[in-house]
Amino acid sequence: MTALWPASLPKVALLVALVVVNLLFVVRWSRLGRHGPQRTRPTPGDTLIGFVTDFFDALGIGSFAPTTALYKLRGSPHDELIPGTLNIGHNAAAFVETVIFVTVVAVEPVLLASMVASAAVGAWLGAGIVSRLERRSVQIWMGIALLIAAVFFVMRNLGVFPAGGSVMGLDGWRFALAVGANFVFGALMSVGIGAYAPIMVMLFLLGLHPLGAYPIMMGTCGIVQPVAGLRFLKSGRFAWGPALGLTIGGVFGVLLAVLVVRQLPLAVLRWLVTAVVGYAAVSMLRSAAMPRVAAQPSV
Repeated sequence: MTALWPASLPKVALLVALVVVNLLFVVRWSRLGRHGPQRTRPTPGDTLIGFVTDFFDALGIGSFAPTTALYKLRGSPHDELIPGTLNIGHNAAAFVETVIFVTVVAVEPVLLASMVASAAVGAWLGAGIVSRLERRSVQIWMGIALLIAAVFFVMRNLGVFPAGGSVMGLDGWRFALAVGANFVFGALMSVGIGAYAPIMVMLFLLGLHPLGAYPIMMGTCGIVQPVAGLRFLKSGRFAWGPALGLTIGGVFGVLLAVLVVRQLPLAVLRWLVTAVVGYAAVSMLRSAAMPRVAAQPSV
C-alpha cells in the first residue's frame, strides 16, 4: 500500500483540485443567484437539451457542438452568450464523468494531472478573452469551432482516426507535447470548441492506449469548465435559464449513459450529430456576415 501512494498522489491531487474548484464555482453561482437581479428559470426544453447532449457526452460524442447546434436551431440564447452557457451549464455533468473515469481507468497519473493542469491555465486565460469579445467575433469563432467539430465527427465516422498504441503513459518529448497542446485545447474550450476529439486524436498519434484517453478527456473538461465558468460568472456573459437546464438535465443524462445504457447505434447518432452541427456552423457564420444590428438584451 505504501509503495502505491506516491504513484497515486497526482490522481488524488487532481480529485482534490476538482472538488475545490467546483465548490468555489457553486458558491459563486449561488451568491449571484441570491443577490443579483431576477434570473430566468430553465424551460423543459433547456433541461431536455442538457439531458440529451450530456448523454452523448458520456458516450464519447461530446456535448459542446451538439448543444450549440440545438441553440442555433431554436434561436436562443443569443450567440455571444453561448460559450459561457456551455462552460457553466455542462460543468455538473463533467464533474460526474471525471469522478467516474478518473477513478476507474488507470492512465499514468502524472500525465493525467499535468495535462489537466495545463488545460486549466489555458481555460482561465481564454475565458477572460472570450468574455470581452463582441457578438460578431463570438459568432465567427464559434462558426469555425463547429466546422472543426463537424470535420472530426466525419473523420471518426469514416474510421480515419489513428488507432492508438498500447501504453498508458507518455514520456520525453511526447509528454511535453501532450501537456503543451492541452493548454491550447483548454483555451479553445472557452470559445466553444469541445476538447474530446482533439485530445483523442493527439494522444492516439502519440501512442497512448485508446482507453487511456478517456480519463484525460473527462478530467480536462471537469477542471476547465468550472475554471472558465468562474470567469463567465464574473462577466455575466451567459444565459441563466439555459445554463441551469443543462446542469439539471445533464447529470441525469450522464448517469443514464454510464449506469444503464450498454448498446446504442453510435455510428448513426454520430452522422445525425454531424449533420446538425454542420448546419449550425453555416448558420453561425451567416449570422456573423449579416449587417451589424443593435445589441439585443441578454437572456
